[in-house]
Amino acid sequence: MTSSAFLWENLVVKTTPLGERRDVSNHPTATLAVFECHITTLNPGRESHAPHRHPQEEIIIIKEGSVDVHINGRIERAGPGATLFYASNDAHNVRNVGDTRATYWVINLASAATHRPAEHNAASSLLSGVFPWEKLTPKTTAVGSVRPVLSGSTVTLKNLESHITTLRAGEVSHAAHQHPDEEVILVEEGLIEVTINGVAQRGGPGSIYFFASQDFHGLRNVGTTQAAYHVIRVVTAATPPALTSARPQASPATTPLTR
Repeated sequence: MTSSAFLWENLVVKTTPLGERRDVSNHPTATLAVFECHITTLNPGRESHAPHRHPQEEIIIIKEGSVDVHINGRIERAGPGATLFYASNDAHNVRNVGDTRATYWVINLASAATHRPAEHNAASSLLSGVFPWEKLTPKTTAVGSVRPVLSGSTVTLKNLESHITTLRAGEVSHAAHQHPDEEVILVEEGLIEVTINGVAQRGGPGSIYFFASQDFHGLRNVGTTQAAYHVIRVVTAATPPALTSARPQASPATTPLTR
C-alpha cells in the first residue's frame, strides 16, 4: 500500500443489518502485515458484534453519536472525538446507546509479530481503554492546539502514538517532511489540504489519509474555520531507520492521489 487519500464523499456506502459500512483499506504496507480500516455506522440500539477477541491491536475513533464501550466486561460511555484502544486479545465491542446513529472509524493494525507469539513485545505499556475528548488536556501551540492520546509500546507494535491536532484557519501544521513511521490522519472537522510528495488533495470531515514510510507530506487548514484531525503513528520491527539526509521534494502535480 502506498500513500493514499480516502475522501469521505468517495467512499462506497454499504447498507448492513446494523446500519452502514464504508470500507477504506485492507492491505499490507511497508511496515505492517495489514492496515485495515473501515467506517461503521450503527443504528440506535444496535451493537457492533458480540464481545470478541483478536490478536491485532485496534483503534476506534467516534465521529458522531453516543456508544457504550465493552472492554473485558467493563462498560464505559463514549461520545464524539473519543478514542478507544483495544489491546491484543482483550474482549471488546460497541453498542449505540443514543437516539441517533453512531458513526466511528475502525483501524486494525497487524504487524509481522501479531501472529507469531515468540516475537511479541513483553514490555507492552499500553492497556485497553477509553479516552474521551472532554478528558484530553489540550496543549496550546503556535498554530492551534494538540491533545495527546496514546504513546507507548504494545504486544505487537514497537510504538503506537496518537494525538488530536487543532489548526486555526489558514495555518500549516508543519513544513513538508518525512519520517520512517507510517501515519494515518482522520479528519474530525474543517477542510484540510494534504500534500504527499508534492501532490495536493483536499478533504473534509470523515476523510482519511495514509502516509507511507519515508514519503514527504504536509498539511494545512484551507477552510475558514478551525480544523481538527486525529493522528496515528506506528513503528514496528520492520520500520526502517530515519534517513540521514532528506531527498528533494517532488514538484506539485495535478494528478490526484485519491484511492
